[in-house]
Amino acid sequence: MAIANRKEELSYSIEKVWKVVTDLKDSSWRSDLDRIEILEDGVKFVEYTKDGFATTFTITCFEPLKRYEFDMENENMKGHWTGLFSSQGEKTVVDFTEDVTVKKAIMKPFVGMYLKKQQGVFIEDLKKALEISEE
Repeated sequence: MAIANRKEELSYSIEKVWKVVTDLKDSSWRSDLDRIEILEDGVKFVEYTKDGFATTFTITCFEPLKRYEFDMENENMKGHWTGLFSSQGEKTVVDFTEDVTVKKAIMKPFVGMYLKKQQGVFIEDLKKALEISEE
Protein backbone atom coordinates (compact mmCIF):
# COMPACT_ATOMS: atom_id res chain seq x y z
CA MET A 1 0.00 0.00 0.00
CA ALA A 2 1.22 3.52 -0.82
CA ILE A 3 -0.20 6.86 0.24
CA ALA A 4 0.58 10.15 -1.46
CA ASN A 5 -0.67 13.57 -0.43
CA ARG A 6 -0.48 16.93 -2.16
CA LYS A 7 -1.73 20.15 -0.60
CA GLU A 8 -1.71 23.32 -2.68
CA GLU A 9 -2.99 26.89 -2.39
CA LEU A 10 -4.50 28.15 -5.62
CA SER A 11 -5.23 31.80 -6.44
CA TYR A 12 -8.77 31.09 -7.62
CA SER A 13 -12.22 30.88 -6.05
CA ILE A 14 -13.35 27.59 -4.61
CA GLU A 15 -16.26 27.55 -7.07
CA LYS A 16 -13.92 27.75 -10.06
CA VAL A 17 -11.50 25.12 -8.72
CA TRP A 18 -14.35 22.75 -7.83
CA LYS A 19 -15.92 23.11 -11.27
CA VAL A 20 -12.71 22.27 -13.13
CA VAL A 21 -11.81 19.28 -10.93
CA THR A 22 -15.29 17.70 -10.92
CA ASP A 23 -16.40 18.40 -14.52
CA LEU A 24 -16.12 14.96 -16.10
CA LYS A 25 -17.41 16.22 -19.45
CA ASP A 26 -14.27 18.32 -20.04
CA SER A 27 -10.95 16.54 -19.60
CA SER A 28 -9.18 18.62 -22.26
CA TRP A 29 -7.03 20.28 -19.58
CA ARG A 30 -5.56 16.94 -18.45
CA SER A 31 -2.24 16.36 -20.25
CA ASP A 32 -2.18 12.70 -19.19
CA LEU A 33 -5.63 11.74 -20.54
CA ASP A 34 -7.10 11.00 -23.92
CA ARG A 35 -10.70 11.04 -22.68
CA ILE A 36 -13.20 10.28 -19.93
CA GLU A 37 -16.15 7.99 -20.51
CA ILE A 38 -19.08 8.51 -18.14
CA LEU A 39 -20.69 5.14 -17.40
CA GLU A 40 -23.23 6.33 -14.85
CA ASP A 41 -23.59 10.09 -14.36
CA GLY A 42 -22.50 11.11 -10.88
CA VAL A 43 -21.52 7.55 -10.01
CA LYS A 44 -19.02 5.85 -12.32
CA PHE A 45 -16.56 6.85 -15.05
CA VAL A 46 -13.49 5.56 -16.88
CA GLU A 47 -10.36 7.58 -17.61
CA TYR A 48 -8.27 6.60 -20.63
CA THR A 49 -4.63 7.63 -20.82
CA LYS A 50 -3.10 8.76 -24.09
CA ASP A 51 -1.86 5.14 -24.46
CA GLY A 52 -5.42 3.82 -24.08
CA PHE A 53 -4.92 2.45 -20.53
CA ALA A 54 -8.26 2.45 -18.67
CA THR A 55 -8.94 3.11 -14.99
CA THR A 56 -12.47 2.83 -13.59
CA PHE A 57 -13.64 5.27 -10.90
CA THR A 58 -16.65 4.99 -8.61
CA ILE A 59 -17.62 8.22 -6.83
CA THR A 60 -18.13 7.59 -3.11
CA CYS A 61 -18.56 11.15 -1.82
CA PHE A 62 -19.64 14.36 -3.54
CA GLU A 63 -20.09 17.31 -1.18
CA PRO A 64 -20.03 20.43 -3.39
CA LEU A 65 -17.20 22.85 -2.64
CA LYS A 66 -15.95 20.60 0.20
CA ARG A 67 -15.17 16.97 -0.54
CA TYR A 68 -14.86 14.71 -3.59
CA GLU A 69 -13.91 11.04 -3.22
CA PHE A 70 -13.80 7.97 -5.38
CA ASP A 71 -12.56 4.40 -5.51
CA MET A 72 -10.38 3.54 -8.49
CA GLU A 73 -9.21 0.33 -10.08
CA ASN A 74 -7.34 -0.94 -13.11
CA GLU A 75 -5.35 -4.06 -13.91
CA ASN A 76 -2.34 -2.81 -11.91
CA MET A 77 -3.85 -1.24 -8.79
CA LYS A 78 -6.88 -0.39 -6.72
CA GLY A 79 -7.29 2.44 -4.30
CA HIS A 80 -9.10 5.50 -3.05
CA TRP A 81 -8.72 9.22 -3.80
CA THR A 82 -9.88 12.02 -1.51
CA GLY A 83 -10.04 15.66 -2.51
CA LEU A 84 -10.68 18.28 0.16
CA PHE A 85 -11.41 21.89 -0.81
CA SER A 86 -11.39 24.93 1.48
CA SER A 87 -11.59 28.69 0.98
CA GLN A 88 -8.86 31.00 2.20
CA GLY A 89 -10.32 34.39 1.33
CA GLU A 90 -10.25 34.57 -2.48
CA LYS A 91 -7.92 31.60 -2.70
CA THR A 92 -8.60 27.87 -2.47
CA VAL A 93 -6.63 25.20 -0.68
CA VAL A 94 -6.86 21.73 -2.20
CA ASP A 95 -5.71 18.68 -0.27
CA PHE A 96 -5.54 15.54 -2.42
CA THR A 97 -4.73 12.11 -0.97
CA GLU A 98 -4.33 8.88 -2.90
CA ASP A 99 -4.19 5.52 -1.14
CA VAL A 100 -3.25 2.73 -3.56
CA THR A 101 -2.54 -0.99 -3.37
CA VAL A 102 -0.69 -2.50 -6.31
CA LYS A 103 -1.81 -5.83 -7.73
CA LYS A 104 1.62 -6.84 -9.03
CA ALA A 105 4.45 -7.24 -6.52
CA ILE A 106 7.04 -5.99 -9.02
CA MET A 107 5.37 -2.54 -8.96
CA LYS A 108 5.55 -2.03 -5.16
CA PRO A 109 8.91 -0.23 -5.11
CA PHE A 110 7.75 2.30 -7.71
CA VAL A 111 4.17 3.11 -6.71
CA GLY A 112 5.03 5.90 -4.24
CA MET A 113 7.16 7.79 -6.76
CA TYR A 114 4.54 7.23 -9.46
CA LEU A 115 1.74 8.65 -7.30
CA LYS A 116 3.76 11.75 -6.42
CA LYS A 117 4.58 12.31 -10.09
CA GLN A 118 0.91 11.91 -11.10
CA GLN A 119 -0.22 14.33 -8.38
CA GLY A 120 2.34 16.86 -9.62
CA VAL A 121 1.10 16.56 -13.21
CA PHE A 122 -2.52 16.90 -12.05
CA ILE A 123 -1.79 20.06 -10.02
CA GLU A 124 0.22 21.67 -12.83
CA ASP A 125 -2.53 20.87 -15.36
CA LEU A 126 -5.13 22.25 -12.95
CA LYS A 127 -3.18 25.51 -12.53
CA LYS A 128 -2.95 25.93 -16.32
CA ALA A 129 -6.67 25.22 -16.77
CA LEU A 130 -7.59 27.77 -14.10
CA GLU A 131 -5.28 30.35 -15.65
CA ILE A 132 -6.81 29.83 -19.10
CA SER A 133 -10.35 30.11 -17.71
CA GLU A 134 -9.44 33.56 -16.33
CA GLU A 135 -8.59 34.92 -19.79
